Amino acid sequence: MKRSRSTYALWAIAAVLVIGFYSIDLQPNQASIFSFPDFPGNDNAEKVKNESAPSLQEFNDAIVDVAEEAKSTVVTVSVTQTVQARPNPLSRFFGDPREQQPKRYEREGQGSGVIVSQDGYILTNNHVVEKADEVEVQLYNDKVYKAKVVGTDPRTDIAVLKVDAENLDVIKLGNSEKARVGEMVLAIGSPLSNGLAHSVSMGIISAKDRSIGIIEKGAGYENFIQTDAAINPGNSGGALVNMNGELIGVNTAIASRSGGSDGIGFAVPVDIAKRVMKSIIEKGKVVRGYLGITTGGEVDDTMARALGLDKSYGIIVGAVEKDGPADKAGLKEDDIIQTINSKPVRNWNSFRTAIATSSPGTKVKLGIVRNEEKMTLTVTLGELPQDLMADNNQDRPNVNLEKQLGFSVTDLTPEIAQELGVSSNQDGVVVTQISRRSDAYQQGLRRGFIITEVNKKPVENLSEFNEAMNRLMEQKKDIVLLRVKTQNASQLIAFEL
Repeated sequence: MKRSRSTYALWAIAAVLVIGFYSIDLQPNQASIFSFPDFPGNDNAEKVKNESAPSLQEFNDAIVDVAEEAKSTVVTVSVTQTVQARPNPLSRFFGDPREQQPKRYEREGQGSGVIVSQDGYILTNNHVVEKADEVEVQLYNDKVYKAKVVGTDPRTDIAVLKVDAENLDVIKLGNSEKARVGEMVLAIGSPLSNGLAHSVSMGIISAKDRSIGIIEKGAGYENFIQTDAAINPGNSGGALVNMNGELIGVNTAIASRSGGSDGIGFAVPVDIAKRVMKSIIEKGKVVRGYLGITTGGEVDDTMARALGLDKSYGIIVGAVEKDGPADKAGLKEDDIIQTINSKPVRNWNSFRTAIATSSPGTKVKLGIVRNEEKMTLTVTLGELPQDLMADNNQDRPNVNLEKQLGFSVTDLTPEIAQELGVSSNQDGVVVTQISRRSDAYQQGLRRGFIITEVNKKPVENLSEFNEAMNRLMEQKKDIVLLRVKTQNASQLIAFEL
């Protein structure tokens, strides 16, 4: 009942505030935003006067109630990793021989988590507990428990923990599909340090269905909720809560030039987190939906005109796996998929995420165009084979190659292209990180540069870039020539391997 009263008060106050904003007195001769109808006489006026309107204090109290109830379900996650330090190479010739022995030290980290069951299951981010040797969680009442990592899913950045406890406060899981842009949310977690545990910030949902290429450096499944509620390092794994006190997202990342909150935060939708958690707990692993097609391209304005489409979105079907789920449903090469379950398909990344984060056996309705004729096909998803799960179209970055080059790259998605101010049809890979000590940096390569050629041969994606660079390594080339593109120019950069 407490939550219900809080919710009603929130809506009532919001209505009062909106009416208040639009009923500001205007100067003479200024037009009103809208005109009020003629109100009938004194009877209705007396009725309105006698009804007590919710106050700003009640609005404040309603938000406090939501925050107070949700805070007790959020935990601080502390991790410890044992790292072996490399010995100083000069110690072989100078100094104490004992310094030649590898040294071990402990690296500590911190994040947040959300309790989702009374018997101790906790949701957090994979990157919070990745490679951790020990995990501890601290509850709102300051009790500390050793936690077991039940399972992780790097492709969605979700992890499930378990503590040996009972009768814990549990957050109610909401429906992120029904969450709306503009609705108010709270972000709860432990930013920056343990001393700031259970901090609450407030904002709105700024956008939905965001894919920004940060999970597994572009090879993950992203469908983020974007929020302007303040999220800082340490908030990862914490709760994004709606005004009903329900979990609608797991706070995961920020976009920032300063390293702190710039009002652009991202959360994994709870609908995705729930499916991953259920799969991990019930099956001991993550199982994904599988359609059995490859992409033949995306539809933009130019492609839509060329194909005679009335909508400039969708994906073109490339190859169709024989006897796969798509083939059995009648999907064919060159079909154009424009909707999935009546929702527009904006790009390949969002489509593959929708498929992969669905359970095998799920029926999905695909709105397609074939030879300028619209039709709907119902497909029963299969289970993504383990070999494809381990190596998703060879999209994963080559870690050893990154170390040798001194920089990392990822596929140039339409979203990244838009951020960089280049065409969404631009091929190539974008530099995501670069060491200032690398020769490539000294020769002028920078983060955000788009690599379109390696030794005068075009590269369209990460797989082709890795293949080209590995070929140079095998040939023992000592210099590589890159053609790079920025928003305003194209140039050549050569550096030593």
